Amino acid sequence: MITQYTVSGMTCGNCVNHVTEEVSEVEGVKNVSVSLEGGAMSVESDERIPFDAIIEAVREAGNYSVVEA
Repeated sequence: MITQYTVSGMTCGNCVNHVTEEVSEVEGVKNVSVSLEGGAMSVESDERIPFDAIIEAVREAGNYSVVEA
């Protein structure tokens, strides 16, 4: 299953790396793809990841916010 999100507040490649790293550590996440352009983020998992877990991971990465696309 792939779930699409939009992350705002990222300004550089390091931002992308931080978000990717934190979201990758969420239990159940198999793969994460984050794009600086437009803030698109795809999260691959076997089961739906609770949105609260995604929000927390993105906040841990820095001063970013996330919405479901």
